[in-house]
Amino acid sequence: MLDQNSSLAPAGPFSAEEQAAVYRAIYTRRDVRSQFLPRPVEPDVLNRLLTAAHHAPSVGFMQPWNFIVIRDGETRSRIRFAFENSNAEAATMFEGERRTLYSSLKLEGIASAPINLCITCDRERGGPVVLGRTHNRDTDLYSTVCAVQNLMLAARAEGIGVGWVSIFKDDVLRTILNLPDHVVPVAYLCIGYVAELYTKPELETKGWAKRAELKSLIFENGWGKQPSDQAC
Repeated sequence: MLDQNSSLAPAGPFSAEEQAAVYRAIYTRRDVRSQFLPRPVEPDVLNRLLTAAHHAPSVGFMQPWNFIVIRDGETRSRIRFAFENSNAEAATMFEGERRTLYSSLKLEGIASAPINLCITCDRERGGPVVLGRTHNRDTDLYSTVCAVQNLMLAARAEGIGVGWVSIFKDDVLRTILNLPDHVVPVAYLCIGYVAELYTKPELETKGWAKRAELKSLIFENGWGKQPSDQAC
């Protein structure tokens, strides 16, 4: 008879040093736009980052992601042009000092990062019925974002910066990367070594926003209900 416990491993906590390393990666990760070094990212390091992303949790174990590594200069130029057009439109959506501050921010590192990476979501992965996705179609997108986060934390541990460029028109990016209709571009990332990082998120450092107080974001047993003293 098959031993049902043969594939299990102990679930105890990490050592204090290991815990500190995990939390350090979380707390010091930064979105990088302008601090990239010209040093290339070694193939084995990139493979480790992609492996970390591929080990993200996914609903129904559907693993809906693909990874498009973009090194070609012409493709990058087209993508940067698409970004610049969308970014110019975005600037007009803000007014006064907000627009001035927005225009002063560098929001991409498409040309300067050694590697550009588009992480996509195949919305047909796993077939028409996927365990855990039967009542929420978007769990494939959520799962893909978990892969993005895994890659970002692994990159921080490797001393590599990652910038998420989100200001694109979806159809333009689809055309440039020749994506099938059922594949969604979830994250366009700029990846490369960095010598230093902001001690706080760049947008906080430059006055765009502040981190919200955790206590104000916690409810208990329903929306808007303040937690008891025993809660976080």
